[in-house]
Amino acid sequence: MTQLPQFSRDLLHPRYWLLWLGIGLLYLVVLLPYPVLYHLGCGLGRLSMRFMKRRAAIAQRNIELCFPQMPPAERDALLKRNFESVGMGFLETGIAWFWPDWRVRKWFTGIGDEHIQQAKREQKGILLIGMHFLSLELGARMFGMLNPGIGVYRPNDNPLIDWLQIWGRMRSNKSMIDRRDLKGMIRALKAGEIIWYAPDHDYGPKSSVFVPFFAVPDAASTKGSYMLVRTARPAVIPFLPRRLPHGKGYELIVLPNVEDVPTDNEEATAKRMNQIVEEAVLMAPEQYMWLHRRFKTRPPGKEKLY
Repeated sequence: MTQLPQFSRDLLHPRYWLLWLGIGLLYLVVLLPYPVLYHLGCGLGRLSMRFMKRRAAIAQRNIELCFPQMPPAERDALLKRNFESVGMGFLETGIAWFWPDWRVRKWFTGIGDEHIQQAKREQKGILLIGMHFLSLELGARMFGMLNPGIGVYRPNDNPLIDWLQIWGRMRSNKSMIDRRDLKGMIRALKAGEIIWYAPDHDYGPKSSVFVPFFAVPDAASTKGSYMLVRTARPAVIPFLPRRLPHGKGYELIVLPNVEDVPTDNEEATAKRMNQIVEEAVLMAPEQYMWLHRRFKTRPPGKEKLY
């Protein structure tokens, strides 16, 4: 199992004091009532478009690439709503890390938990497909409150942030595994555990195959899905935390077990995984993490998209 970071006196060094101040301010802000946080987060997101121009351009480009048939006015509206979600995502991280269970539980409704319970009755490990929605931190907290599992994460270069994100995520989960630790994931799945796994990021040319994602025919998609599904034979269950409009809370939606994930080759598995992600994204496209360079890795000889 991955060695997780522990708190140490080194994290109290003066070089971290400004960061500690920011963490303290986030803690104080998320003490506000949720409806206030909703309007504050959306406003913060709209304001951030003026300062995060490079990220806004990346998000706009991703939306253009994925939805080329969408009228320009609709794409512009989607971009604005997406940055409202960016602001909410920042506050939702604080909510996920700092709110007590009773307060989180008050603001979400679980839908589809029977799919998790069915997999448990069949004594299967569960590969929980958690896409990179902007509410992913809060979604993982919500899901873990109902069904604690093991999260897959990327260690942060900053030791304080690395420790803090693990501390926050462990509030409702059993453990965490480095995203490079495929053997650890396979062992956990074979032991009947739930593994939170996101297949929808660009992991670079050595770890990827090129398959379609929305209208992009050759998106770099992780090879890891093939190894996990083929070796551990888990239930493959997607989920998403969908934020409701007007500050009404969240729906934690668990979708049915996907039983047709092929294991013939890496490309076939990755293609089906991308289809699963697409279906979930279309349920709340304004809440997806479009501001990352999803298509930065290109096949040899293909032009850059950014």
